[in-house]
Amino acid sequence: MEPPDCHHLKAAQGWLDLVNPKEANEELKQISLVWRFHPEVLLARWEIYARGQHWEFAYTVAHGMVALMPNDAAGWIKRSVALHQMKRTPEAWQTLLPAAQKFPRNFTIAYDLARYASQLGKFSEAFRWLQRAKQLADPHQFKAMTRKDPDLEPLWDHAPK
Repeated sequence: MEPPDCHHLKAAQGWLDLVNPKEANEELKQISLVWRFHPEVLLARWEIYARGQHWEFAYTVAHGMVALMPNDAAGWIKRSVALHQMKRTPEAWQTLLPAAQKFPRNFTIAYDLARYASQLGKFSEAFRWLQRAKQLADPHQFKAMTRKDPDLEPLWDHAPK
């Protein structure tokens, strides 16, 4: 990506770091049409939509990311997050499962599959994915993360004794 487009992207990312998606969006609008489907631009666009709780638009961007960059885990993850946020957790689960085979060492995919399985009442699968995520994570961060995650709460009543 050439200037000034790369400068607009960096500015958008800076505005996102400052939690100002409105200004980030203004910067992305200035990027040339030819660069609007660049992976980093799509990621910034997804973040803007997600922060604004515009999950349908976030889903559309992430779906495009998967189509354009099937070997990048980010699109798969972002698409499932958007579906889950739209209360379409069964679809989030189904569309993320193939990514687990494609990216077997990705912590976020394993962890999100555990969360979705927990929400869907698939407790044995949730425990299996949680174990997988634990193998890929820092043990201390993992423990703190799982204790605070409301999506995993249904799972705790079904913990193996």
